[in-house]
Amino acid sequence: MNWSDDGIILGGRRFGEGGLILDVLTAARGRRSGLVYGGASRKRRAHYDAGNTVALAWSGRLDDALGRFDLAEPRKERASRLLDDPAALSAVSAITAMLRASMNEGDAAGSSLYEATVLLLDELGHGDIWPALYVRWELGLLSALGFGLDLEECAISGANDGLTHVSPKTGRAVRGSEAEQYIDRLLALPDFLMRPAAPVQPGDIAAGLKLTGHFLENRLFAAVHRGVPPERERLVVRLLGKA
Repeated sequence: MNWSDDGIILGGRRFGEGGLILDVLTAARGRRSGLVYGGASRKRRAHYDAGNTVALAWSGRLDDALGRFDLAEPRKERASRLLDDPAALSAVSAITAMLRASMNEGDAAGSSLYEATVLLLDELGHGDIWPALYVRWELGLLSALGFGLDLEECAISGANDGLTHVSPKTGRAVRGSEAEQYIDRLLALPDFLMRPAAPVQPGDIAAGLKLTGHFLENRLFAAVHRGVPPERERLVVRLLGKA
């Protein structure tokens, strides 16, 4: 078996004398792993920082077995450009940790996340833009892996306008005019998650992270019997200005 693709590095671990098992999210084949001979050397290791994009050529006996990357050449190195931006580096750690923890090796569902993840990683140098993109990315992660929210219409009235909250039990949207008597039991739905052109208001990022965080913990990661990666919590703390 042989294939070639581009991949975002999710992490790596040493193997033997100087080898590196590289974990990647590929454009067409989802999450994959492979051995890079000499990948842990001082000269090459920086190329394989989490968040970088590499060109890959994989070979192995079976498509679902651990093979080797005969080619793993850098296409875009992001981590080194963000060394002076702790929040952006924290975002890289959270993004790659979330992808590792939510998908198994060979899980092709991750392919639908590839372009969105590239877009988010490429915007991490713009601190006024990427926090909102990150919240949207988490919403997309839930959807891509089968745990998406139903934000098309109000769960109570069926109306498709004025949606302001989400039921934490059903994941369905609720219209503002219908939400008053249930407000203390609902999660806020920031407008920027419904309308891409909507400005991000004060408190929207916190509300968005609370919304996605609830369903990440109670749906996605509960289904795979794992906790939400601690890298996400560290990012949330940074974004909310608590550290």
